[in-house]
Order: sequence, then structure tokens, then C-alpha cells
Amino acid sequence: MTVEHLLAPSEHARAEPATRPVVNSWDEFTTLREVVVGDATGAAIPDLTADPSAWLNYYPELTASELAAVRTGRYPQWIIDETNEDLAGLVGLLEQFGVTVRRPVPIDHSARFGTPDWHTTGFSTYCPRDLTLVVGSTLIETPSPARSRYFEQFGLRPLLQDYLAQGAQWLAAPRPRLTDELFALDEQGLPVLGETEPAFEAANVLRLGRDLLYQVSRSGNELGLRWLESTMRLVGDVRVHPLRDVYGYTHIDSTIAFLRPGLVLLNPERITPDTVPAPLAGWDVVWCPPIDEGPLAMDHALSGRWISMNLLMLDEQHAVVDADQPALLATLERRGITVVPHRLRHQRVLGGGFHCVTLDVVRDGGPENYLG
Repeated sequence: MTVEHLLAPSEHARAEPATRPVVNSWDEFTTLREVVVGDATGAAIPDLTADPSAWLNYYPELTASELAAVRTGRYPQWIIDETNEDLAGLVGLLEQFGVTVRRPVPIDHSARFGTPDWHTTGFSTYCPRDLTLVVGSTLIETPSPARSRYFEQFGLRPLLQDYLAQGAQWLAAPRPRLTDELFALDEQGLPVLGETEPAFEAANVLRLGRDLLYQVSRSGNELGLRWLESTMRLVGDVRVHPLRDVYGYTHIDSTIAFLRPGLVLLNPERITPDTVPAPLAGWDVVWCPPIDEGPLAMDHALSGRWISMNLLMLDEQHAVVDADQPALLATLERRGITVVPHRLRHQRVLGGGFHCVTLDVVRDGGPENYLG
């Protein structure tokens, strides 16, 4: 089915407001106008054995002995090529919906870099959502706990500078030192994130108008939460809601996905009817159905099967969803969401679904009070 068959003629126009800020993104579901789509070129896994931050951020569920078996270095070129083909298809799909698409500039992820405390190589620019948080007209570079992502945002710098020149605000969190003291082991011998300095990724945060949900996990600590709360006081009347003991590993967007005001998709393996986060009390819940797991191109994946619920809302009626998940597509359709199926063949291997590989810069919504 083509995109044209999904839209009525009046919807095709997607008329824009007469004037809007160059950057305006307060939520996950109002009409999408402009977005950054990632690029998998040069993606690589840095050395894992000498870097506790890489173990923590990429394979936190593997034991130390299992970690030693993981292939590092550049991904096979055929995986990169197929992924970039899928991303190009996503760009075309978004443009058919009238969305302006921007892309990061290529950077050399194989170049070695470091600080007085450590040295490493880069990761990828596949997931622009991970390190840049957009709240209204403010762009925020977040302090990733992964050493290999220290300079990843350089791929977005030309875009950020352009948005700044056109009137957006551009902030950056304090650059973390990421010394070994930030990383520890839990009682099972698995890596955890400490509290020696603020560290979190933008993908630990979901936006809901004037409210942000922040997941405390291995990719976002309590000091990062405190820094974000203090910074939001500069941005405006924005409330930050911590989510603790929901999902302890990395990002939030394979656990909770906002569909429209009052309707949310939840991961039934991580949340139960009795543990729905307090800010979402009273919301209508869609429980994600079982996920179909296909074969993996590599022995080890950065994401589990639930990455398939990592969808992108184009507006409150349309969602880009994993085409290989018929049960999820049908579930969303029954709840009044028109699905736009697409494929990211290597989303698990590279660690990102449709929400991860996009950074929405302009949506129609404002700082609404969706939580009352």
C-alpha cells in the first residue's frame, strides 16, 4: 500500500500555520513538520573490554565472559548499505507526508579520540534522537554516559548552528569526564551507572507538552535528572516526572509510546496494570501484543525484540510502524491509528527503531497541559 492510499486529499495538504518558530517540538504526536533522520554510514562498535561505558551502554545484559565474544569494529558493509536503503525509504515516506527532512553530516567514527582519562573510537549517527532533546524551541545536547558518543553530535552541529541562526535556543549539558568512577557493577556483576556527575541521554526522556517523563536507568542517572529539572526552569513552566524502577537498562521509547492525548502504548513485559506510571493514571492503555522475532544478521544485537514498538507518530492519526509486526499493526488500527508500515531490517543489530532514528524538530503542538 502506498502513502497516497493512506491519506484523504484534504489530509495530503497538511496545511502549515502561517508562522511558526524554526524549532517547535513539545510532544510525540501532533502533526510532524520537520525531522532529522539518521545515517548508518561508518557505524561501529568500539572496544568493549577496556571501556566500562561501552559495556554499560551497548550490552548491559551480557556478562563479562559473554562480552568477550561480541564482534567489535565496523559493522559489515552490507548491513550499513541495507540500513541506509531503509532510511532513504523512510525519508521518501516522510516527504510524501509533507515533512521536511534534514540529515546529519557524515563523520569518521573510526577515528581515535580521548581525554586525559581515556581513549576510544566512535559509534554512529544512526540514532539522532539519543543525544539531542528538543523542548519547545530549545535544543539540548545531553551528556551521554558513553565515551564513544562524546563527539557524535558533531554530525548534527551544522543543523544546530543553522537553527540557532534562525532564532532557536541551543544549550549543552556540562561535558562529563566519564572516568572509571562513574561505572560500577551490581550484585549480578553487570554494569550500572553511578552518580559522580550528571549523565543521561535524550532518549531517556519523553515529551508531553509541558511535562517530561525521565527514566532513571543505566543511561540516565539521578544527577542527570536534577540537571534537567534545573534547566527546565530556564526554559519555562515545564515539569519533569522521574520514572524509577520501570526499566533499568537504557532508553524509555521501547517501554512507553504516546499515541495521542489520553492514549498510550505500553510494554507488558516491563509495566503491568498495577505499575502504570503515576503521571499516566487515567490514560487509556494499549498493551503491545507479542513481538515476532525474525533472524538477526549478527550474533549480538544492541536492542531486544521490543524495539519494534518504537514507532513514530506523524500526527494523532498516523504512525510509522514496523512492517514485520502484523499483530501490532492490527492492534493500532483497532484503536483508530492508521499505520504506515515500513521496514528497518537491522534495527535490532544497530539499536534503533523509527523513534530512535528520527529527531522531530517541528511539530504543531505547544506546551499543553495533557496531565491536568
